[in-house]
Amino acid sequence: MNPVNVVPLHPAPALGRVYLSVLIPAKNEEDNLPGLLTEVRAALADEDYEVLVIDDGSTDHTLAALQYLKAQGFPQLRVLRHPRSLGQSTAIWHGAQAAQGAWLVTLDGDGQNDPADIPGMLERVRGSEGLAGGLKLVAGHRINRRDSLSKRWASRFANGLRGRLLKDGTPDTGCGLKLIERATFLRLPYFDHMHRFIPALVRRHHALMCVHPVNHRPRQAGVSNYGNLDRALVGLLDLVGVWWLIRRTRLDGAPQEIAS
Repeated sequence: MNPVNVVPLHPAPALGRVYLSVLIPAKNEEDNLPGLLTEVRAALADEDYEVLVIDDGSTDHTLAALQYLKAQGFPQLRVLRHPRSLGQSTAIWHGAQAAQGAWLVTLDGDGQNDPADIPGMLERVRGSEGLAGGLKLVAGHRINRRDSLSKRWASRFANGLRGRLLKDGTPDTGCGLKLIERATFLRLPYFDHMHRFIPALVRRHHALMCVHPVNHRPRQAGVSNYGNLDRALVGLLDLVGVWWLIRRTRLDGAPQEIAS
């Protein structure tokens, strides 16, 4: 087996070599990733981009499939690997540290997010790069969910509760498709499951964000790595923690430099 690039333990600086870094956390998605990556290449054919797939401790042939795709001629593909599963948030966080793009876009590895939506999201931020008052986050909103009834019900309940408590202005924070400025992401506090609260955390820093309607597709292969009960149990604890964090934030002002 070929050597595997392991993510660094400390942040790596953005080298500015590409405009966009696509981050795809994946666990046991050997049958979904080849098609998804083909769609990413087609959607971003006119962009300067890279793709980082973070294999989160897969026990199937996900790593072998990625190495094969890279060997077949996919120069934009970078493969990172967790020897054991550390979770989706940690995979995204490690990917962001290693990314070289000024912007990050996150995609679920199961193929339910549609890469064809990325160009439209990029158009929302064109021209505002680096501006203090520019958009920092474009959050996807799945208009037609292609999940089971129980999963959709659980998501609606969680979104409603979260919205009332955090007032993050996002109808679908669980959507895996998001576009966020890398510098903004790196300022967010890291904790397990933080990817579910990115809109609230961005608003905590008084950064500008918007919601963008996106496509959603049924899973074609494999099974979800998360159950509704698992989401509910950890979600309630995280929700209280993020609510407390926002309540204790004093980032609505900045110091003024006094001339001598």
